[in-house]
Amino acid sequence: MKYLLQFCRILLISFASEILHEILPLPIPASIYGIIVLFGLLESGLLPLEKVRETGRFLIEIMPVMFIPAAIGIVETFDLIAPSLLNYVITVVVSTVLVMGVSGAVTQLVIRSRAKGGKTHE
Repeated sequence: MKYLLQFCRILLISFASEILHEILPLPIPASIYGIIVLFGLLESGLLPLEKVRETGRFLIEIMPVMFIPAAIGIVETFDLIAPSLLNYVITVVVSTVLVMGVSGAVTQLVIRSRAKGGKTHE
């Protein structure tokens, strides 16, 4: 029953993010609204981490399974993708390197600021 309640809380946040996506005239996906809402609720203490922890861990553990339908879709439509395959590969490689670089730089900035006596959040 505990897992069902936790999952319902996550679904409720997801539903609220879908509503925000429809109401706000911004080009932001509903999933991003959901991440922001969940983060805000967790940071403010309105939603204690213990109320979603186990279900969140479970969802993260099964995340690779969620990519199977997308992979099958790519295999089924490979004839359409094949002419542009090189473009897709270049885009994926460049964007991956860019994201890794930016993530590393931001992480180093956070570590340095905390080492200099910045705010630690524990």
